[in-house]
Parts: sequence; structure tokens; C-alpha cells
Amino acid sequence: MYRQFMCLQQLSRRTICSTARRQVDNMVKEKQKLFQADNGIPVHLKGGAMDAILYRLTMGLTVFGTGFVVYELLSASMPKKS
Repeated sequence: MYRQFMCLQQLSRRTICSTARRQVDNMVKEKQKLFQADNGIPVHLKGGAMDAILYRLTMGLTVFGTGFVVYELLSASMPKKS
């Protein structure tokens, strides 16, 4: 039991104390230039290809969901023939 506690204590000390601090570059100025550029691209697509993919996926899911809701409302409003 004591040995397990010592291993746990050593492991926790190693993960907390020996973490190297990474230097992160400040990219705010570059992002501001990118998003404030007057190039005719909407702001929600200025991030690149991933933004375009996410936009199209969101619009597709929205159209599909709207169509499905309309279908379900129409099928619920029609009486079942027995």
C-alpha cells in the first residue's frame, strides 16, 4: 500500500513539476488583418477551407431538418385511412 502511494506521489510530482512551458506566438494581429481585409469574402468564410466545409454542412443539415419537419407536420395533419 505504501509503495503504491509513493509511486502515485512520484508520478503526480513528475507530471506537475516537469511540464515544459511552451511559447505560444501571439497570432491576434495576423488574424485581425485576415478578417478585416476588404476582399469581398463574407466573414464566416474568411477562415479558409474548413470554414467553407462547416458552413456547407450546417446549411445542409438545416435544409434537411426543415424538410423533415415539414414532412412530419404534413403526415401528422393527414388522417390515417383504416
